Amino acid sequence: MGKLRFAMCGTGFWARYQLAGWRELADVECVAVCGRSQMEANNFAGDQGIPAFYEDLETMLKRERPDFLDIVTNVDSHEELARLGLARLVPVVCQKPLVASLPRAEALVHDFAKSDVPLFVNENWRWQTPLREIKKSIERGTIGKVFRARVDMISGFPVFANQPFLRDLEQFILTDLGSHILDVGRFLFGEVRSLYCQTQKTLPEIRGENVATVLLTMVTGATIIVELAYAQNPLERECFPQTLAFIEGTEGSLELCPDYWIRTTTKQETVSACYPPHHYVWADPAYDVVHSSIVPCQSNILSGFRGGQVETTGEDNLNTLKLVFAAYDSARSGQAVNLQKQGHA
Repeated sequence: MGKLRFAMCGTGFWARYQLAGWRELADVECVAVCGRSQMEANNFAGDQGIPAFYEDLETMLKRERPDFLDIVTNVDSHEELARLGLARLVPVVCQKPLVASLPRAEALVHDFAKSDVPLFVNENWRWQTPLREIKKSIERGTIGKVFRARVDMISGFPVFANQPFLRDLEQFILTDLGSHILDVGRFLFGEVRSLYCQTQKTLPEIRGENVATVLLTMVTGATIIVELAYAQNPLERECFPQTLAFIEGTEGSLELCPDYWIRTTTKQETVSACYPPHHYVWADPAYDVVHSSIVPCQSNILSGFRGGQVETTGEDNLNTLKLVFAAYDSARSGQAVNLQKQGHA
């Protein structure tokens, strides 16, 4: 199989970084882009050196016949765009969250599988350098069996400045950030048996919740606390967008500290080591650890088009989405949700 040709749908904030990530890989090229208007698509194509641009996705797919479609748009458009790709049997790579409704997400994944067309999710957060190192340490058994952990992504960074549409989301922190961090929870600790969630809105100018606390009981018996916030608290701004964690095991502990330091404590010693992200010239320094994780995620997805195993398939990402929507159910009801009983995992 030669170089894969792909078309991109989306010209917003994340599209330029997603495109830059693909361009770090030698055997893939973007041949066309589709935007909400001819002007948007034209400007993005000219700025990024993409040979063709379109306003209509169906026309782009028909004329360009890409090897896959990369969807980098708001969640409300994901399902329609993905189904246009499916109708032409074009494999799809989609931004998270896949769809803003669990039943529709399940139907979409089912229909792709039924047609034997690949559907992958560009869920890059779990590919961050320090998180991959934490995973390796857990798998080596460095701290024994994990029984409790706290995973935090709490920030005062003005995220609405770059992505103003986030202010208008009725469901915000759990879908936008929770889909990342709950996926990290699954990546590090396995599947979830039950969860309990509480949410808050501390900013009057936004529609959705911007603070959430989720208590996960894992199939292994471990208890995981996930804390999420875009509360615009200036004390937390320095760490954006770093994930912090404290993990307790039967033989010791792991702590993911600011600036990518991992502190490992066992009965024998405490060892600290730094695992900074690779820096790319195109990355925004404020998003460095996130932007750097785009490349290994896309490399893994690209391997899937060549017969390899992909971590973030549509099927796998469904298990993360089930946590997101179960968290909303729990926050509304004030009750824990048993995912095993409901067949969520």
